[in-house]
Amino acid sequence: MLLLLLALGVAGQGVRYWITQPGQAPGGVQLLAGLTPGSPTAHRDSSMQQARPLAPDEQINIDSAPASEIARLPRVGARLAKTIVADRQERGAFGSLNALDRVSGVGPGLIKVLAPHLRFAPVAAAQAPAGLPAGTAVRESPVLDLNSATLDELDALPGIGPAKGRAIIAYRSSHGAFKGPDELGRVPGISASLVKRLRDRIYVR
Repeated sequence: MLLLLLALGVAGQGVRYWITQPGQAPGGVQLLAGLTPGSPTAHRDSSMQQARPLAPDEQINIDSAPASEIARLPRVGARLAKTIVADRQERGAFGSLNALDRVSGVGPGLIKVLAPHLRFAPVAAAQAPAGLPAGTAVRESPVLDLNSATLDELDALPGIGPAKGRAIIAYRSSHGAFKGPDELGRVPGISASLVKRLRDRIYVR
């Protein structure tokens, strides 16, 4: 029994010597030699950096920023930020403020709040389709508000043309303003598949 107690005492002294820095007073055990990048404190600092509010003149490029940066925008949050990034990955860069309306959960009110805080990646010039001479002008379809678009603007949308453009304006005149982009499918001659094709080209203010 005495030998066992002696052995335990020697072992305890050995452990104390191993975890104590040379020259350190007895009892001054250092539990953490330093903080690694994956330490709780480092994680806390990273979270604080991502959660910091936007400066008055700070802008975020929503065409390239990660969800953690987009979540810093007012009234966005982590969930909507991930939805925005998922839409961007599926449909491509937004390129303009109006195109944000295609994201589920983003409406005109939120777009107005976000406008001062956003910037967009430059949109590359449209290339002429194969078979056309180099330098041929290609008309790009704009992003339009269905409730204010003119006949010429509607005509520029792919799959619309002048006849369907007139039908849209006639529907708007008799039924009032569109309440959402999907309501375009109620216009005679416009199919659900066409509305789906136009979903990133139209919005309702």
